[in-house]
Amino acid sequence: MAVPLSFAGKVVLVTGAGGGLGREYALAFGERGASVVVNDLGGDIKGGGKSSSAADKVVEEIKAKGGKAVANYDSVEDGEKLIKAALDAFGRIGSCVIDLLLEQVTWTGVCADYDSNPKNPIIMHSLFLAKHCLNGFFFSDLIHRVHLRGSFIVTRAAWNHMKKQQFGRIIMTSSAAGIYGNFGQANYSAAKLGLLGLANTLAIEGQKYNIHCNTIAPTAGSRLTQTVMPPDLLKSLKAEYVAPLVLWLCHEQCQENGGLFEVGAGWIGKLRWERTLGSIVRHKDQHMTPEEVRDKWDQICDFTSATKPATIQESLHTLVEVLSKVEAGEGLRANPAHALASSTSGINPSDAIGKMLGEMTFSYTHMHCVLYALGVGLSTREPDHLKFLYEGHEDFSCLPTFGVIPAQASMLEGGLGSLPGLNFDPTKLLHGEQYLELYKPLPTSGTLTSKASVADILDKGSGALILLDIHTYSNHELVCYNQFSLFIVGAGGFGGKRSSERAVATVPPPNRAPDAVVTDETTRDQAALYRLSGDWNPLHIDPNFAALGGFKSPILHGLCSFGFAARHVLRQYADNDVSRFKSIKVRFVKPVLPGQAIQTLMWKEGNRIHFECKVKETGAVVLAGAYIDLHTASGAPTASAKTEGLQSDLVFAEIGRRIKDLGGELVKKVNAIFGWEITKGGKTAAQWTIDLKTGNGALHKGLYNGKTDVTFTVSDEDFMDVVVGKLNPQKAFFAGKLKVRGNIMLSQKLETILKDYAKL
Repeated sequence: MAVPLSFAGKVVLVTGAGGGLGREYALAFGERGASVVVNDLGGDIKGGGKSSSAADKVVEEIKAKGGKAVANYDSVEDGEKLIKAALDAFGRIGSCVIDLLLEQVTWTGVCADYDSNPKNPIIMHSLFLAKHCLNGFFFSDLIHRVHLRGSFIVTRAAWNHMKKQQFGRIIMTSSAAGIYGNFGQANYSAAKLGLLGLANTLAIEGQKYNIHCNTIAPTAGSRLTQTVMPPDLLKSLKAEYVAPLVLWLCHEQCQENGGLFEVGAGWIGKLRWERTLGSIVRHKDQHMTPEEVRDKWDQICDFTSATKPATIQESLHTLVEVLSKVEAGEGLRANPAHALASSTSGINPSDAIGKMLGEMTFSYTHMHCVLYALGVGLSTREPDHLKFLYEGHEDFSCLPTFGVIPAQASMLEGGLGSLPGLNFDPTKLLHGEQYLELYKPLPTSGTLTSKASVADILDKGSGALILLDIHTYSNHELVCYNQFSLFIVGAGGFGGKRSSERAVATVPPPNRAPDAVVTDETTRDQAALYRLSGDWNPLHIDPNFAALGGFKSPILHGLCSFGFAARHVLRQYADNDVSRFKSIKVRFVKPVLPGQAIQTLMWKEGNRIHFECKVKETGAVVLAGAYIDLHTASGAPTASAKTEGLQSDLVFAEIGRRIKDLGGELVKKVNAIFGWEITKGGKTAAQWTIDLKTGNGALHKGLYNGKTDVTFTVSDEDFMDVVVGKLNPQKAFFAGKLKVRGNIMLSQKLETILKDYAKL
């Protein structure tokens, strides 16, 4: 059974919570452990009046069920007062303050589409703008002040608190009237669509602070619609059919950000923008005329093979490309629509599937292996990295993921675009997924031969997906197999199949906390270094070229992130033993910028290690649905044998008991999370996390969510010498026996944790 979603320890502010949807949200959050601020001005449907009864009644309902709630009667235009009410009731500055903010000002609040005739209280105006002009549209002033400006003010008041605690969830409530427009609701529609624009920008600005903002457009019965909707329809549009979506979007497990959802009657759907491929209607050094627009109108409005831009960079990319085509004098002939829109001039699976690229040879030496290892972040700072960096090492090895390099050379130089049935614009080609399987450890030098073939072609609607299989041999012996999943934007719509049994599938990770998390910083020159292994795409080095691709700066190669993740898993679960590596599969989601840190979350399930990579600074997922399969270690020590005889285990067991007895007191004194890496024989033998920051404290075996404030690396023997007082921690640090990562000042609190253990 799935684990229920809990909001224990979270503070939720719901505006407009005295009735309808807002009331339903408040009750649902209260039932699941959240502390709820129930805000409602208590006005009527025209925006007049004020009463505390609506908010008070909801608070009473929450408390009657054992929940925690307070009422607030301020207008959303007084945003600071709302946030202060939450802080005064539940929060502490610098600790948990406002976690979730629901801007619930919808049809249950103020709506200005009623007629002045009391006999027709909710009749839409057929000539709204003409009838009300400025006076009517900006009774709109009330509409805009409450719906749009009020949401902005409340969010602004909560924003810095969310930034400080590195967590926040904001839900803006738009409506179908804002998305599609609605007769007689010009003022309301403008405000509601304005909320969507506000939410989209907040999603971008809040991403790096783990603040997510999403927008919903609910359809539900309310005190307004009950006068115009039949009872049966109202019964089907209960507010309780909307609340589950809101709760999921607000949960810390949910990574959705910048989404727009329609919801009602138990149905939920996500919306996105769609754009035609369009047409270039001018020539270089010539005037553009309305007649040319008229003549190309059908093509301009043709949504066949439409694109779906999701960012402003993606939106501008097409314009930049068009400008370059026009400047090149290619004019209409260069229209990307001509190259990509139709199967007759683009993708023809029957001609391409099964076709072979030219056989390619790849010769390399130990230098290429070392250069690749440096490109994926290995460093002489780490002793166990030396086996991949020094050709004179007794166990000199080639990283398993180097297997993509000869295959990539085959793909890039083999002329994929020259095959029959594959007429596409190479600037539209994206690397979607990657699979690599090794049949033996890669030699550290030699000559490899790769044979590539088109395994299948899928029609994904917005593009074509090419599955390219590449088998690589050494002296006619199969060494490795790669499958490149290549997506060609805009080349879909040729009527092909959407799935293939030839595709190696991605697999989602288990639904639990990761077993281990490793964070590794890339350098500013990471992409410049990685490209020396053969991927010379200027997107990764040239700022001007990156701008053409819609990026602010050059991005890291996806296969570089792939290499980082693979070595994290190999080190964590195979002691860097390359003979244990069997295969790896990943889906590329978003790029990393050189200088950002890559965080790899890992889940062990037998010999399969599921993993996911994120950008630490933004939380953006980089690699998803990923896993590495390992061979069972033949004769290698088991996990229990590796830690057998560690003296430090006894100390950590005692620390665990002390935390259970004195956890709250220790948390107050220390307020930090310590990571420990205990080594034996130069290799990591055990990992521990001492959490004296959360709740009443806890001890975890292994790394815990990667959220340590400081991490110590020390041998089992030296650790015991520190514990019993034979070795001063400072002397151990300066002698290189105790390595520290993170806030080194917290090492001063070690005495609080380790004192008196000499008596054990």
